[in-house]
Amino acid sequence: MSELEKPSKTRRKKTMLELQSLGDELVALSEHQLQSMRLEPDLLEAVRAARGMTKHEARRRQMQFIGRLMREVDPAPIREQLAVWHGQSKAATQSLHDAERWRAALLEDESALTTFADRYGAAARLQPLRTCLREARREQSAAAEQDGRRPGRHFRQLFRLIREAIEAAPA
Repeated sequence: MSELEKPSKTRRKKTMLELQSLGDELVALSEHQLQSMRLEPDLLEAVRAARGMTKHEARRRQMQFIGRLMREVDPAPIREQLAVWHGQSKAATQSLHDAERWRAALLEDESALTTFADRYGAAARLQPLRTCLREARREQSAAAEQDGRRPGRHFRQLFRLIREAIEAAPA
């Protein structure tokens, strides 16, 4: 290998740090997610060991060790799986925010129910939505009279119905 083909020390260090940060993400995963990654046994054991380390220097050395082990595996599938999981959580968060906005709009405005049903094809769910909306408004007015009262059962049920309609709608 000639001098021109060999990566520079800066490039090698950058690659090493990227692999260490990927290892950090692996350490932060749940046990179920970690199992589904199908990592090499040595790497899996090192990641599990890093979880239990609380001393800064010990954890730093363990993360360096994980980075060294990561050099021996193909990081592309790991990156792809992590990207999928991060994307799913962003989509789920966005879906929850949409449901919250729709619930607020439905509680404020009578005509919002028609718009919601048109947008999400919730015509079949219109009657249960309407009933739940009426009860949620009643609960909300009662809660306004009694300060510090939690939202009622129908308020939470309205959120579930809205979320189900959004998830069931064609993309």
